Amino acid sequence: MTARLPWPLAYTVSGDDCLTPMPLGYSAPLTEAVRGLAELGYDGVEVQVRETDARDSEALTRTVEAAGLTVLGIGTGPVAAQDRLTLTDPSPDVRRHALSRLLGAARLAGELGVPVALGQTRGTFLPGLADMQRLWAHRAVRQLAEEAADYGSRLLLEPQSRANTSLWHTPAEALAFVDSLCVPAGLVLDTHHLDAEGVDVVRAITEHAEVTACLQLAAPATRGSLPLGDPRLPALITALRAGGFTGWLTLEHTQEGDSPKAAARSWTALTDAAAALS
Repeated sequence: MTARLPWPLAYTVSGDDCLTPMPLGYSAPLTEAVRGLAELGYDGVEVQVRETDARDSEALTRTVEAAGLTVLGIGTGPVAAQDRLTLTDPSPDVRRHALSRLLGAARLAGELGVPVALGQTRGTFLPGLADMQRLWAHRAVRQLAEEAADYGSRLLLEPQSRANTSLWHTPAEALAFVDSLCVPAGLVLDTHHLDAEGVDVVRAITEHAEVTACLQLAAPATRGSLPLGDPRLPALITALRAGGFTGWLTLEHTQEGDSPKAAARSWTALTDAAAALS
């Protein structure tokens, strides 16, 4: 684990199947990204995938482990961000395609022994279709959670702002759905989305640390790299410790034109905040 942090520290990267690097992750091919992050002191990566599945696990593992890092989680943002596929699209073919991509990501995560996260791919509602779209999403996400469990993974549901999706905006809403599932599942909390929904980040962590597998971090307001001396970081670290958090931290933010520098700034800000509490 990163010096002075009791949890693994990861950075968002894009899988080789992505059309372009995701804007909230390291803006380089995977091999280059993991090499640079290892040099900075990161422990692992959260890999955003678009159309990979279990057959790609060995190649992904080789690439990441060759740099001395670990895959800590699989993200599915590119399914919607790059291919416009969501679970609530009015087209049945699009919904089937979206679910097929997500199930593939769950099988990949299972092969790797890590969780798979769901964010914006659940989609947004259209006028007059909200009730039907909610039903489609609930059915598909239940199937995804069961597939993840069957393959040895676990679904993590991320509360996101209403600018991204029409479903599960707050930790309480996401947890209510997670609790209704018949298989183990958990949460991803993202400081940007919590801020956007007016949810107190420290309070959310305090209340939900035990069911949260990953906390994604970015600077407030700008969603950029963490600033040195960020006054919120000590409170966040304290809340994680007090809540019994056992997951990992991921830096997921804009790259400000230079991923190595952005990653270095965030690493320094977070580890300095942790060191000050030691």
